[in-house]
Amino acid sequence: MKRNPKQRDNSTFEAKARLRLAALRELGGEAPVIMETHGGFGRLFLRCYRNVQTGVVFEQDSGKADALGRQRPTWAVYEADCERAIRAGVGSHLAVNFLDLDPYGQPWEVMDAFFESERPRSSRLVLVANDGLRRKLKMNVGWAVQSLRSITERRGNAALYRDYLAVCRELVAEKAAKVGYDLRRWTGYYCGDKQALTHYAAVLARITSRAS
Repeated sequence: MKRNPKQRDNSTFEAKARLRLAALRELGGEAPVIMETHGGFGRLFLRCYRNVQTGVVFEQDSGKADALGRQRPTWAVYEADCERAIRAGVGSHLAVNFLDLDPYGQPWEVMDAFFESERPRSSRLVLVANDGLRRKLKMNVGWAVQSLRSITERRGNAALYRDYLAVCRELVAEKAAKVGYDLRRWTGYYCGDKQALTHYAAVLARITSRAS
């Protein structure tokens, strides 16, 4: 059966879960404080985060948000557009050390909201993302994506689809550096229908100034 290109590709759920379980281990025994930007039906929570006591989750759909509140009573649950809420500082009562971005399309606007908003910064931040932008880049329209404007100017439009994992690593490192993080570890891969999805994870550490 031919897949509707607008239909969400959920065929990679197990890969997403494995990536997150591996990323949690990168905290090195530190208690996870999670921000999940797109809660959905809570499947990732049940698979990966059900033993995590502290977190914040966003979901625009009221029915899903109600279910998430019942599912995780110790978390802060917000029925809101995550980008606007995060940019306004929602969730800043927690020093998040694990950022989970799982939008339908690209994660860059939400990632910018997190890094550009005023909030406490943990000494180590693990970031995981499910990125659906590569499907659009295959049509050579990267120049029209505002969040890729600067890197398109550097790399050229034609290279974005082919080198998207490298583009993701470069962008994460740049965005993190603006708030004092250094990229220490990285992993990523293409997956899903026609390799249109990109999964990646980064371990970021706060840059400490050295005494002279």
